[in-house]
Amino acid sequence: MSPFPSKWNDIMKIKKPIIAAVNGYALGGGCEVALMCDIILAGEKAVFGQPELKLGTIPGMGGTQRLIREVGKSRAMEMILTGSYFLDAQEACQRGLASRVVAGSNADLINEAISVAGKIAKQSRPAVIIAKAAVNSAYETSLQEGLKQEKALFGATFALADRKEGMSAFIEKREPQFVHK
Repeated sequence: MSPFPSKWNDIMKIKKPIIAAVNGYALGGGCEVALMCDIILAGEKAVFGQPELKLGTIPGMGGTQRLIREVGKSRAMEMILTGSYFLDAQEACQRGLASRVVAGSNADLINEAISVAGKIAKQSRPAVIIAKAAVNSAYETSLQEGLKQEKALFGATFALADRKEGMSAFIEKREPQFVHK
């Protein structure tokens, strides 16, 4: 039985986008929690790693499964099997683990995370939820299954009032006024 709560994977079931702002050590469980988030913004001091083998155990909250999808098999194997802290902010960004590096203080990083959240909040809420589901489908299934899921989700957006408003706003060259329906 795992000593960790079994609900960690429920983070990925949250329909709203989750943004991680990392500016320090995200090791072991901290790295695994970051991997569960939708967007990772890395401060200049961010360091990612899976040092569990140094403790005689392995990552237990999805690290062996998610890290390989982000940084590739060889890099994930080296990180996990040596327990070394390899990914600094720049490498995390270059390898696709982090969205980008945010220069400055912790406050600058948090402000940027809030800014990204604000940009997302301006979009149609149902469309954001649907887009997140489509991307997660690609992450968790085969290409063919993901394409089927995307097609079905795309079709579902045509029933949204926000899709109609978005298209009208585009044609009329104005900002959309989404009603989140």
